[in-house]
Amino acid sequence: MSVRVSTRLYPFAEHWFELEPGVRMHYVDEGPREGPVVLMLHGNPTWSFYWRRLIKALSPTHRVIAPDHIGCGKSDKPDDARYPYRLARRIDDIERLVDHLELGSAGDLTLMVHDWGGMIGMGWAHRHPALVSRLVLLNTAAFGLPSTKRMPASLWLARNTGLGTVLVRGFNAFSRGATRFCVTRRPLPAEVSEGLCAPYDSWDNRRAVLRFVQDIPLQPGDPGFEIITEVGEALGQFDDRPVLICWGERDFVFDDHFLREWERKLPGAQVHRFADSGHYVLEDAGEEIEGLVTAFLGVQAGAPT
Repeated sequence: MSVRVSTRLYPFAEHWFELEPGVRMHYVDEGPREGPVVLMLHGNPTWSFYWRRLIKALSPTHRVIAPDHIGCGKSDKPDDARYPYRLARRIDDIERLVDHLELGSAGDLTLMVHDWGGMIGMGWAHRHPALVSRLVLLNTAAFGLPSTKRMPASLWLARNTGLGTVLVRGFNAFSRGATRFCVTRRPLPAEVSEGLCAPYDSWDNRRAVLRFVQDIPLQPGDPGFEIITEVGEALGQFDDRPVLICWGERDFVFDDHFLREWERKLPGAQVHRFADSGHYVLEDAGEEIEGLVTAFLGVQAGAPT
């Protein structure tokens, strides 16, 4: 679909991978084709636009791949008859994209995830642990709801009620609300807020936003619950490689309950907390995180950007 967004903020060329007829995945592919790879996976209700700062910072030295999940960003937004909008399929999509781009042959791949990108990305990494050299985790999960955490009322409403459906798909309350409540240092500039929401401009184009919330696995029998259980129990296998965690502590969903789980499962991780930052931690603390990530990946200071 055509998504109008500031080319100053998001100047990247468009690339497409056809998963099947009528279901094309859009992705950013910036930087040198040879050498280390960074695979960035966004969550809900964002898209590859969320990664724009890090794409610019890393692409002089790394091949940066940032797909839009189906139904998100510039990717196709098929109806439910053509696409299932389930976690298992989304993991399959990333597996197929990685194979298509032959990213596994790079020998040095950093997986960078936020929000739902963590469950999707770690689901893929669980299948292919040898391909992942290091991890960067931003306010995300790859395991079930911690026993100490209650599901926020706003997510429960969107997941389980007809009113939630009307608010999310009819009034764009989820995407618009996120641009206000997921940043806590200062309000987003208007062009950034508009950029984040740009793909979600109609009832049909907000389908994935709602389906992601409805697909949250909470208990046995929910689609995806077996996946998150298996992946979560096996996360310790990644503690033998570098892991960077950058965490906004004012996230009302992925809060300290989730961070403690990550620290328990990956005790060797390098953890940086941002006490005044929210769920959109890259919008709140982008400059600091850019410095941490470039140092983590060994990008030399003064490299061209």
